[in-house]
Amino acid sequence: MGLARAWSIGLHGVEGDLVEIEADVGLGLPGLSLVGLPDAALAEARDRVRAAVVNSGQVWPNRKITLALSPATLPKQGSSYDVALACGVLAADDRLAAGALEDVVLLGELALDGRIRDVRGVLPCVMAARRAGVKRVVVPAAALDEAGLVDGVELLGASHLSEVLAWLRREGDLAVPEIRPRLRLRPVTEDLADVVGQETARHAIEVAAAGGHHLLFVGPPGSGKTMLARRLTGLLPDLGVEEAMEVAAVRSLAGALPPDDDLPVTPPFVAPHHGVSAAALVGGGSGLARPGAVSMAHRGVLFLDEVFEFGPHLLDCLRTPLEEGEVRLARKDGVVRYPARFQLVMAANPCPCAPPRPADCHCAPNQLRRYEGRLSGPMLDRVDLRVAFRPVASLARGEDEAPEATATVRARVLGARERARERWKEAGWRSNAEVPGPALRRHVPIPREAALDLDRKLRDGVLTARGLDRCLRVAWTLCDLRGGDRPDSADVHEALRLKHEGSA
Repeated sequence: MGLARAWSIGLHGVEGDLVEIEADVGLGLPGLSLVGLPDAALAEARDRVRAAVVNSGQVWPNRKITLALSPATLPKQGSSYDVALACGVLAADDRLAAGALEDVVLLGELALDGRIRDVRGVLPCVMAARRAGVKRVVVPAAALDEAGLVDGVELLGASHLSEVLAWLRREGDLAVPEIRPRLRLRPVTEDLADVVGQETARHAIEVAAAGGHHLLFVGPPGSGKTMLARRLTGLLPDLGVEEAMEVAAVRSLAGALPPDDDLPVTPPFVAPHHGVSAAALVGGGSGLARPGAVSMAHRGVLFLDEVFEFGPHLLDCLRTPLEEGEVRLARKDGVVRYPARFQLVMAANPCPCAPPRPADCHCAPNQLRRYEGRLSGPMLDRVDLRVAFRPVASLARGEDEAPEATATVRARVLGARERARERWKEAGWRSNAEVPGPALRRHVPIPREAALDLDRKLRDGVLTARGLDRCLRVAWTLCDLRGGDRPDSADVHEALRLKHEGSA
């Protein structure tokens, strides 16, 4: 009879906390009591753990067992605590050495026969263990490659509870991850040179990539809106290691991280269907909410095709993430935060009937108003660039028509991004889209003529204060693309044109 401690990780969004599991085997009626705000899946662990221990050839103590998970005020959810619970009980019953569980985090769900099953969120759990200063982490063997993306901690994989117990007793070894490159480059398969015509739209997507701006494409069916949007990620800078880890952590929580994969450096591209629910778009679910499409698109592109078919409430759900770069979801078990710093690209037909030529439209005025009214004014004000697509009259290219390839445009984008990063590095902003409005106006004043034009449009109601700031951000990006020191009047006027070109 005695007291022992084991360690696991409790996830709260993409953040994790070290959870201390205290196991006490003492006098009293035989049974197991689990305390510390467990959810339903964790409360059922008492039956899984007992069966797994017995079927692994171990003796289950026929005494009163108390398992306490601390901090007690932190809600615990999921089945990833099973292995730690089992080892804690055996250690308290003197079946393991007193110090065997020190400085090691145990993760995994137990099957009734003792097999260790994979669980969601292994990657953020290992990252949390590293932040807490833990030296060793034991994970399910199926998740060992995923966990191996994290440096600075000793990682071990097990497929059965008996393997973990043998390792703790120094009677066997556990699997270790293979050494492989952490970052993986993806070849560009969708090239910008494939797009026929649409010079204005090509210019707008270059500006959007250079500054991290949001886009709205309006044009007839088949004019290349989706085709062009899918090529945006090929223009964006590769993700750094920390950024790639953020993306991978969110995907691990959602169960969407490919197995046996290196860290992808290409920004993600997420395109939910217009029938998506609010929970699937911004995150949700019972208990502690899970990440949605906006978090899956973190550091990448969220593409909403046929945006007017999305419900107005869905589109308005995006307003806060667009401004703050994160999603906060409040549920009965607490508030979770998920990262959601993405570029929004929306595409829409000009009217409900959507003929190949806009001149053939036969929609009534009230139909058009209802159709366009699905995108609210505040949401539309958060769009930096609006582009009107022309109908494609011919797929044949002229003899002198040689559209630029992705590699050529990307070189200019990377140069502009580097100039912006160098300018804002002291404040920690990496693109013009991240810079607050007051900092834009304070850094370097724009020419007086351009400032007067902006003030006039602000007084006339053509621009809001938010829209003015967004025009200034685009003007800075245009300045970076041409290699200038500060925006001139031409940059500001071009930003205004791009802001309102696709307006009805």
